[in-house]
Amino acid sequence: MKSNLKIGIERIDEFIHLFENKRVGLITNHTGMTDSFISSIDILKSKTDLRCLFAAEHGIRGEVGAGDHLSSYKDSETNLDVYSLYGESRRPSKEMMDQVDIICFDIQDVGARYYTYIYTMAYVMQACAEYNKEFIVFDRPNPLSNKAEGNILNLEYRSFVGYYPILQRHGLTVGELAKLFNEEYDINCDLKVIPMSGYNPNETMLESPRRWILPSPNIPTVETCFYYLITCYFEGMNVSEGRGTAIPFKVFGAPWFKPKEVIKALKEFNFEGIDYKETYFIPYTSKHSKEVCAGVELFITDFDKIDLVKLGLTICHVSLKLHDEIKVLPPYRDGGKNMLDYLVGDDFIRLGSLSPNEIYEKLTRDTEQFKLIRRKYMLYG
Repeated sequence: MKSNLKIGIERIDEFIHLFENKRVGLITNHTGMTDSFISSIDILKSKTDLRCLFAAEHGIRGEVGAGDHLSSYKDSETNLDVYSLYGESRRPSKEMMDQVDIICFDIQDVGARYYTYIYTMAYVMQACAEYNKEFIVFDRPNPLSNKAEGNILNLEYRSFVGYYPILQRHGLTVGELAKLFNEEYDINCDLKVIPMSGYNPNETMLESPRRWILPSPNIPTVETCFYYLITCYFEGMNVSEGRGTAIPFKVFGAPWFKPKEVIKALKEFNFEGIDYKETYFIPYTSKHSKEVCAGVELFITDFDKIDLVKLGLTICHVSLKLHDEIKVLPPYRDGGKNMLDYLVGDDFIRLGSLSPNEIYEKLTRDTEQFKLIRRKYMLYG
């Protein structure tokens, strides 16, 4: 089945006037391409005065691991300078900005607050405002649709996995997020979004005939985006979230984990759209590498009915209650707080200060509040 969807980069000819007589920089990675696998780098190099590239986490070609330091380098295919925005600094310097008049952004997002590409975008937007440069977003779908759920980030726990007060599942495209960041949170750069055509925001990418290009090494499928919203909190604990296995984020556990007890406790909540299976797995990288872990494998049975954030926070609550062995981990590099609080966007899970029902009430309040905020910035209905 052929898709009627045209993403932003596939509509560049309709907006080519924006690039006339302008020096162009591009923030992209291996997902920055058309459905025919033509790279956004090649498109801009042929149609505009492309001067340099900017790399977020995982690098231009997706060759760098999660959290790994990235230095600036030359792109071997184009001989363009690639400036790292995930190295010593996450913000472009004046020297970098002096080389361009426009910076473009074309990266596939996964729809989660704690996915770092959207904050690379925000930081560069801030630099564009400071140095009087234009910023253009080539828009792409939110693979999870426009459904919103979660708790609003408490700014006491601001980090590179949560910088603005949005929900874990924000339900916006990167173009819509850019508009919200720019206007709601006073970046005020010269922003333009090249929108998609034929996009239905109510559909997930599970329904799309377009090819999925994994945006980072542990998000291999569209389905993984859903599991990521459930179990990524374990990145903030000494519990494996399945990195280093064939099904990252679909499984979680540890050598000392009690899957039977966890599953029994979870079933008492009667969540729709999910089933659980006791499992054993061996991560070959990351936490508990080469150790046999007891754990839980998740099976989403209804992608429309499932409440990803509610389920994820409940799994955390139950797991912490049942395991004295669980320890909270420090962040990769932000310092100050701990990784679990950064991912949750607050401390109520770590402290156990809210009951499950109080957590659900907070999620409902915060979701309705954020829906009112985001409504002004939605481009697709």
